[in-house]
Amino acid sequence: MNKKAWLLFFVLLLTVSTALFGCSSDDSSSDDGGSTGNDGGGDAAEETDGETQDTLVFGRGGDSVALDPITVTDGESFKVTKNIFETIVEFGEQDTEINPGLAEEWEVSEDGLTYTFMLRDGVTFHDGEAFNADAVVANFDRWANGTEDKFYYYKSMFGGFGDEEGHVIDSVTAVDESTVEVKLKRPQAPFLKNIAMSPFAIVSPKAIAEMSEDELAENPVGTGPFKFVEWRRNERIVLEKNEDYWNSEYPKVNQVIFRSIPENSARLNALMSGEIDLADGINPSDAAQIEGDENLQLFERPSMNVGYLGLTATREPFNDPKVRQAMNHAIDRQAIVDAFFEGRAEVAKNPMPPVIAGYNDEIEGYEYDPEKAKALLEEAGLGDGFDMELWAMPVPRPYMPDGQKVAEAIQSNLADVGINAEIVTYEWATYLEKARMGEADAFLLGWTGDNGDADNFLYVLLDQDNIGSNNYTYYENQEVHDLLIQAQSETDEDTRNQLYMEAQELIHQDAPWVPLAHSTPLMAGSANLQGFMPHPTGSDWLHTVYFE
Repeated sequence: MNKKAWLLFFVLLLTVSTALFGCSSDDSSSDDGGSTGNDGGGDAAEETDGETQDTLVFGRGGDSVALDPITVTDGESFKVTKNIFETIVEFGEQDTEINPGLAEEWEVSEDGLTYTFMLRDGVTFHDGEAFNADAVVANFDRWANGTEDKFYYYKSMFGGFGDEEGHVIDSVTAVDESTVEVKLKRPQAPFLKNIAMSPFAIVSPKAIAEMSEDELAENPVGTGPFKFVEWRRNERIVLEKNEDYWNSEYPKVNQVIFRSIPENSARLNALMSGEIDLADGINPSDAAQIEGDENLQLFERPSMNVGYLGLTATREPFNDPKVRQAMNHAIDRQAIVDAFFEGRAEVAKNPMPPVIAGYNDEIEGYEYDPEKAKALLEEAGLGDGFDMELWAMPVPRPYMPDGQKVAEAIQSNLADVGINAEIVTYEWATYLEKARMGEADAFLLGWTGDNGDADNFLYVLLDQDNIGSNNYTYYENQEVHDLLIQAQSETDEDTRNQLYMEAQELIHQDAPWVPLAHSTPLMAGSANLQGFMPHPTGSDWLHTVYFE
């Protein structure tokens, strides 16, 4: 073969090799994220990743109790209902300032007794029914005619039902198709913040009329960005994009799957292996590992919570304030925060966090003092100690990443002062129900604020009006009650704050709780997760989430 022929052969060989190499490069680029320099690269990556680019998988510590928002009080339920339903007014993206929701505008009368809401046009429920003023009235009617054992939050926030003396809502009227008027019996300063809370999301009137309470709990029908598809108890809840959502810009993903993974370590492993895209309930001790992994990102939820040990005041010996004070002195809160929160919490001394207006920082917290605890037990006639049950939460919560370990630390502290505490627990829904019924001696629990107002902590959790609903300790003090009702009705913020500070002093003396910690809850997500904004209430909007 002459020189010219060899040259032609070499050119042909190089051309074929380049073409073959180009095909191979295109195939591999969709696996490793590399770019071929053409417009099809993104589609190739999305096709290879499958539904991870189109589906958000949210790993959490426990299952929801129910999906009818008015019937539940737990954060795991609201995580889901927040994305199916909407409220008349909404909180800000990462705060509790009031923004338009299903109502675009509203007016408040000078006397604070009448609220007029101008509703958003073009909104439909997931069952195709139109959202209008009649739908709002139907929901308020349902709530107001409920009972304490079903609609816990309604009584907590609005003082009762129907014609009961404490019920603050006088009437709710459809002025016309897009206008609703709410009249109150007395001013309620946090009224707008109350109706922005997840329990007061608007449910389809057709669903209310055609379904039983049990059916509503498992077949939610709202107006939100996602529609309910499936619920496999203790495994997963599946939502899909609402194609008819009034804001056509959202949601960004087609599907959301909430997976229940009780163990914190197992949930983190699922995130690291790509089984889930977002994980709640991250142990503070795992934060450094997440921050050092380029495939992950760490989220801090704005802190608005309290974790506590509740002491049921109707059960002996906790009906004696001296015993409750002794419990406060017996428990080393700082050691608990140091051991289990890794510097991402502060020791609590009040039932509400310092970020809430009206917090009383002048109160001196109970010092860790075993000898003082023993002296108080002696004064209460229990110098030899006593036996009790200590209830430990079965699921991680934002205010307490590991309830079992915290219970063990408390058990050890109590043993040092002669108190023999047996740790018991139950499945999450059962735990909440039995504690609500006053069956626990002492129980670990906590609260993430629903609306950023002191009323949502002090009145909801510790007022005698809410015994049997959110006041699990059955604590009762008429003077505290009078202060809290006065604060509810007061529109001057400085006066309100002073009333709340006075109430905290009385609560501190009575010691129905051992306040433990105000935490900064941690979450983690995959590095390509975008648009996620953790909310201080613990109920996160997911319609803004997308993947790079």
